[in-house]
Amino acid sequence: MVKHLSTHPYKGTRDFYPEDMAVQRYIFDTWAYVAELYGYERYDASVLEPADLYKSKGAENEELVNEQTYTFLDRGDREVTLRPEMTPTAARMIAAKKRDLSFPVRWYSIPNLFRYERMQRGRLREHWQLNCDLFGIDDYTADVELITLAYNVMTAFGATDDMFEIRINDRAWITEMLEAEGLSPDQVTDMILLLDRKEKIDDFDTKAKHIAGKTIDFSAAPKPSSRLGRVIAGLAVLGITNVRVSLSTVRGFNYYTGVVFEIFDTSTENNRSIGGGGRYDNLTSLFGGDPVPGIGFGMGDVTMRDFLETHGLLTANITAPTLVVVPTEPEHNLEAERVAQQFRAAGVSATVDLGARKLKKKIAAASDALVSYVLVLGDAETATGTFTLKRLTDGTETSGTLEELVAVCASL
Repeated sequence: MVKHLSTHPYKGTRDFYPEDMAVQRYIFDTWAYVAELYGYERYDASVLEPADLYKSKGAENEELVNEQTYTFLDRGDREVTLRPEMTPTAARMIAAKKRDLSFPVRWYSIPNLFRYERMQRGRLREHWQLNCDLFGIDDYTADVELITLAYNVMTAFGATDDMFEIRINDRAWITEMLEAEGLSPDQVTDMILLLDRKEKIDDFDTKAKHIAGKTIDFSAAPKPSSRLGRVIAGLAVLGITNVRVSLSTVRGFNYYTGVVFEIFDTSTENNRSIGGGGRYDNLTSLFGGDPVPGIGFGMGDVTMRDFLETHGLLTANITAPTLVVVPTEPEHNLEAERVAQQFRAAGVSATVDLGARKLKKKIAAASDALVSYVLVLGDAETATGTFTLKRLTDGTETSGTLEELVAVCASL
């Protein structure tokens, strides 16, 4: 008996049918629009990186390297990894060209990333991610700019302040606070790793006391004059106030050196991080020379889509053409194509329903697909040269010559 191949994609990855591809393109286009609105330039690199790029941080990256990466030997016995994140790649590229670059450098990318990890809502083994990074400026206003950019990514999709909050912290401030409590460098590292899991464990206080050997007061607030205080005040100046200090927001990677933040969904149905990042001022030193200060953030397409669906922000027409030309009989199909072509020439997306269904079913199908307008083409329209454009959202109709209706659609 012949064993047929499975129609399922590799576990943890997705197939993108046209309706899924339309949503992904909408997300990508919105990301790119906002990043470029801020003057960020797009870059990219190979999905393959030398495995040493992720091993270089030793024990700090042990879980990522040993358990979550797709790493293998190529035919030249070189150990390579499918990139699990983009920040090390960006740092490598900056280090390679830092003598030729004019700082500050503002870059963004939408890379394809891979991690072999336990799948759950919002987390697969392959995803795409918006990465925005600002290199060469260590002033607090760079932190403000990056967080503002992330905020405006959310609002560009129609999100309002009640739908998400910005959880912010400062790794340097937390470290100083723990050191002031007498914790050793190893204890500080262990405590930061524990803080990163604070929201996911029930016995945080017990574990924290075990690490520190005493009870630590985590109710401290940053001083207004501190870097974190200035960043929060700077965001308020720019009208961003859905911000709160969160001591458990420390981010998992130990290359973060200063302010860190997360965009967090406030919905009880999707109460999770949508994206985040922070300051990493020493990462480029892995490649030699003086370090280049940097701050950046990442935001995944899986969590972004979950957020949009949770808050009903994907109901807008993002998949359908603006217009469907509906011929009443097959003999009008070619003329319908000619009509559609005139709309396309004016920049209006248009398609023709070439099917053999009845007229009412064709119009109903266009409505279900969230098409904005239909134009019916039959004997009368062909004979008189007068056409009717029907708006499907409210049923209003506009009649006129083809040129007049093209102008109506093109002006929308």
